[in-house]
Amino acid sequence: MKVEMNLDNDSNNLVQAPTNGNSEKLSPSTLSSLLGSKDRDYLLCSTAAAAETDQQVKISDLEGKVIGIYFSANWYPPCRNFNRVLIGVYEQLKSNGSNFEIVFVSSDEDLDAFNNYRENMPWLSIPFSDLETKKALNRKYDVESIPCLVILQPDNTKDDDTYYDGVELIYRYGVDAFPFTKEKLDELRREEKRKHDSQTVTNLLTNPERDYLLDQTITRKVPVDSLKGKTVGLYLSAQWCMPCVEFTPKLISIYQKIKQALQEKGGGEDFEIVFVSNDRDQSSFESYFGTMPWLALPFRDPTARTLAKYFDVQWIPCLIIIGPDGKTVTKQGRNLINLYQENAYPFTDAKVESLEKEMEEAAKSLPRSEYHAGHRHLLTLVSEGSGGGPFICCDCEEQGSGWAYQCLECGYEVHPRCIRAVTPQSSIEDR
Repeated sequence: MKVEMNLDNDSNNLVQAPTNGNSEKLSPSTLSSLLGSKDRDYLLCSTAAAAETDQQVKISDLEGKVIGIYFSANWYPPCRNFNRVLIGVYEQLKSNGSNFEIVFVSSDEDLDAFNNYRENMPWLSIPFSDLETKKALNRKYDVESIPCLVILQPDNTKDDDTYYDGVELIYRYGVDAFPFTKEKLDELRREEKRKHDSQTVTNLLTNPERDYLLDQTITRKVPVDSLKGKTVGLYLSAQWCMPCVEFTPKLISIYQKIKQALQEKGGGEDFEIVFVSNDRDQSSFESYFGTMPWLALPFRDPTARTLAKYFDVQWIPCLIIIGPDGKTVTKQGRNLINLYQENAYPFTDAKVESLEKEMEEAAKSLPRSEYHAGHRHLLTLVSEGSGGGPFICCDCEEQGSGWAYQCLECGYEVHPRCIRAVTPQSSIEDR
């Protein structure tokens, strides 16, 4: 999983690549012009397959198949993370006899990197040396970022000449996305909506073999039903992930403040967090969970993977908030904690709107400009409507949004609360 990003994708926002008005069946000649060159009518087969058979596969052999054109690079961690997921999906589809093939288009910087990356890839590749074909494919499908997986159907028609964002589909639906047709994706979206409409904390966190969670002892079992009527945070995190390790102490502090405030308030309202581990082994899970004061799914419980797919979680750390009614409040819990600390509770739209209004009122009394101890240039107060917006504070390195003090010369930004006002001369000396 990629780290330190939160994506809240709407299930209907599937990205379409440009079609340039063309609708063409993927015939051998079309495939050859798309994936080959005047000097090459083949693709490189996987490293493993090359050890047993010929190292080349005729492009014409792809006729009639659903094809994924995979733009990726060994040097970019999000590509390597997605690559592992894609390998699992590809191998399962191939073992099921599905008519699917992937063609790797490398963005690596040299041949060694290309070969090293291909070692574990079970699919086909454009030769690294064929720069023109790689450039042409990037232009044709308007590839602006990687990883990118463009899906081609064997029989395109004018009514269905659409190339879907395969990365999102693989993360969200896995093998169930195949054959990536409009009908299949509509079916998956309907099923997804049905599950969300009937969502409860019990059906989210239990499976046929388990109806409990673990407390901090890792041995005592806590019934999932004990969370009914509470606001619950699902915390997807891992000890190997540095942003996770940095965020966890902050979340612990906020959790304890919320719990204390609710206890003092009375009335039976409560807040709980469930750790959903992405750790690599049992000892890492136990070590990391040992620092946390809340509950957890057992390590490697299949529900962890189900939750990641269900909520379309691509990056960690991620804090998903479930309301007392069992329905999803927000997938942006981490950002809200960073912005508003314990005041973010109960994370609802109404609460966030109230906090934003409070921020607007507070900003009226702030100086229009300040010199900050951590920067030599004058910082100007900006809002989302005047050049501000989401940012990472250069002082505390936490998420920011709305109002900020920004350097108009170099883009340096800090939260208003992080400003340590100084005179211009002392600011320069501090630098």
